[in-house]
Amino acid sequence: MRQHNLGFLRLVEQKRKRIKECTVSDLQDRLSQSEQFYFVDVREDHEFWVDHAANARHLGKGIIERDIETEIPDKEALIVLYCGGGYRSVLVADVLQLMGYKNVLSLAGGIKALRDAGFPLEKGVQKLVT
Repeated sequence: MRQHNLGFLRLVEQKRKRIKECTVSDLQDRLSQSEQFYFVDVREDHEFWVDHAANARHLGKGIIERDIETEIPDKEALIVLYCGGGYRSVLVADVLQLMGYKNVLSLAGGIKALRDAGFPLEKGVQKLVT
């Protein structure tokens, strides 16, 4: 398991106070109610290709600020972000809010939590959920 640096953890905790998070259970409830949202994996390309949540769209943390307005122009749309463990998605959620997105959630625990919950995963295929 990766050891995170103290400065990074402090930054994430600072940003976490400014964003909203959801759990895998919350996500499953939204899916069971057929709620419409964008499900976005913000991990690196190589992580996404290993596996990712079924129906997730890939917009890596390194490019999301550049591409988000093209991919998701509706700043009122619900966006659920996830990463490896729930840290990078907190940082991305904060940035998207600064860019004017009003309904952004970070998935607590990231793909690790999805795997632990038996959430369906895919390999190497990108889909858009709207």
